[in-house]
Amino acid sequence: MAVVRGFYPPKTATGRSALVPGPPWFYSGDLLTVEYRTHPDRVAELLPEPLDPAPEDPGAVAVIWADWQSCAQDGEELLDPVRAQYKECFVVVRCAYRGRTYSRCVYIWVDKDFAVARGVHQGYPKKLGSIHQTRPHPYGRAAPRLAPGGTFGATLAAADRRLAQAVVRLREPSEHNGFVNAHPMAHHRWLPSIEPGGGLALDELVASSGATFEGGGAWAGEARIELFEAPTEELAALEVEEVIGGYYRQVGVSWNGGTLLESGTSGAR
Repeated sequence: MAVVRGFYPPKTATGRSALVPGPPWFYSGDLLTVEYRTHPDRVAELLPEPLDPAPEDPGAVAVIWADWQSCAQDGEELLDPVRAQYKECFVVVRCAYRGRTYSRCVYIWVDKDFAVARGVHQGYPKKLGSIHQTRPHPYGRAAPRLAPGGTFGATLAAADRRLAQAVVRLREPSEHNGFVNAHPMAHHRWLPSIEPGGGLALDELVASSGATFEGGGAWAGEARIELFEAPTEELAALEVEEVIGGYYRQVGVSWNGGTLLESGTSGAR
């Protein structure tokens, strides 16, 4: 009988074809964040059992564009950049579990298959999309500076439809790059049974956060954001009622697993 290897399928005799290697995973990237408030009911309807709305500011939402370079422990991807570089846009709300506040990613789009695979393992609901954001640069007229007045744009599209667009104009240095995505993540890992009507074969509530973190100086500023309807997306239901602000920050993080909180309790269908 053959022994097959690989952290993630396809598993082979060598494991070399696996879509992603095992953690730890390392990320370096630029984050452009817009925070706003929506009606708390729109957030609550995205929180399955046993999660509750956050006790404070339950309608707060963060839409985060990220331009990443990533790798596993040996760093091989960095010399083959097609395997290292990707972009994503993710939507974060906050929730409560047993008296503790968590962040939770409710929507996320990425532009590479390996990023989707990592998300399946981590409990991120990743889909493929087209993501773009303005990059800063210290020289020339073709990029903004990290300075007052620096202006950044960002767009998100999926299945040929634009879903979101935003503009952030930097005003001043900030001690943080927002509060919505500032907690450990509470995610569900779901997998339907192979048998019709069999429910969920995997139903876990997990918590995770970065194993390590480094961050450059954050910037805050004014922001505007628009969300658009699409036939297979529901992002626009998180309607923008009040913009809180925009942020820019360069970060470096690593991820090396999470913690099982509960299993078989979500009631998801």
